[in-house]
Amino acid sequence: MGSRFWPYSRQAKPKQFIDFLGTGRSLLQLTVERLEGIVPTENVIILTNERYASIIREQLPAIDPKQILLEPARRNTAPCNAWAAWHIKSINPNAKIMVAPSDHLILNHEVFKQCVRRAFEFIEKNDAIVTFGVKPNRPETGYGYIQEDTRVDEYFSKVKTFTEKPDKELANVFLESGEFFWNSGMFFWGVDTIISAMRAHAPEIADVFDHANLFYGTPQEQEYINANYSSCPNISIDYAVMEKSSNVFVEKVDFGWSDLGTWGSLYDNSPKNRDGNVTPNTRVLAFESNNNVIAAQGDKLMVVSGLNGYIVADTPDALLIVPKNEEQKIKNYVIEANTHFGDKYL
Repeated sequence: MGSRFWPYSRQAKPKQFIDFLGTGRSLLQLTVERLEGIVPTENVIILTNERYASIIREQLPAIDPKQILLEPARRNTAPCNAWAAWHIKSINPNAKIMVAPSDHLILNHEVFKQCVRRAFEFIEKNDAIVTFGVKPNRPETGYGYIQEDTRVDEYFSKVKTFTEKPDKELANVFLESGEFFWNSGMFFWGVDTIISAMRAHAPEIADVFDHANLFYGTPQEQEYINANYSSCPNISIDYAVMEKSSNVFVEKVDFGWSDLGTWGSLYDNSPKNRDGNVTPNTRVLAFESNNNVIAAQGDKLMVVSGLNGYIVADTPDALLIVPKNEEQKIKNYVIEANTHFGDKYL
C-alpha cells in the first residue's frame, strides 16, 4: 500500500503506479523496462490486487491481460509467489523465475542486467534459491538483512541468517561486521525448486495451489482463486520459505539500489538543488530553507521559508508536514486519519 509515502500513495493508487522521479514513467513501468533484453515481454507475469487491473492495463499496454494475475484478497508475498510458480509451471515445467518488486529504484541498469543474468545462470546449474544482497552503507532500520555464510565464489555465498528490520543498535553491529547485506526482496528460483520449498515449509499454501492443477491456463483458474485464495495464511515469502530453506544463496550486488519506500529514500536518491532541497515535479520558492522534500500535485506553487529537514507533501485533499527524521511515524498518522475520518483519506 505504500503508506509511508502518504498522502501521495493511496489505496486507489499506491506508490508503484506513481511517477516519483519525474521521468514520465511510474515505478511499475520502470521495473518492466529494466527487464527488456533479458525476459521477453510475453514472459512477464504481473501479480496484483484485482482493484488495480485497469491501472496496470493502462500503464503496461504491451502486457496481455492473460499475463496479469489478480488476487481477490491481500495475503502478503508468499501466496502470490506460490500462485505465480504453479501458474508458470503449467506453461513451462522447466521455467526459471525472477521475482521483481515494482517499487524499487535502480540507478545502474547495465550492472543490474549483468547481475540478473548471473543469477539465472546460477539457478540453471544449481537447485538453489537466490536473493540479491546489497552492501549496506549506513545502519538502516527499514530494511531486512542477510548474513552470508560460506562463499561459493566472488559473487555468491550461502545464506546463514535473515533478520527483519533491526533496531538502530543491531543495525550498527551488522554494518560493522561486514557479514551482512540488505535484503533487496528480489528472488530467483526454478519452478520445481520453489514449489518443493512451499510443500516442505508452507504446506497450507501449497495445498491450495496443488488442488488447482486442473484449472491453470483455463477460465476456471480465476474462479478457483477467487474461491480459495483467502484461505491462504497472510505471510511473507521471507518467513514462509526463505528463512526455513537450506538452499538459499545471496548474490552480492552493487547497482545503486533503493527500496523506494519512504519520502526519505526519495530524498536520498533524487537530485538536489543548491540548498539541498528535492522538489519533484513541483514549483517551489524556498527562502532560508534547506534539505527538504517539497512535493505538490498539480500546478500549485509551494512557498516555504525557514524550513529545514522537512517533508512537505501536498495533494488536493491532504497535506503532510513532518520532519524527515520522524518519517517512520507517517504510518501511524495514516492509522490516526483512518480512526478519525474513516477511509476518506486512505
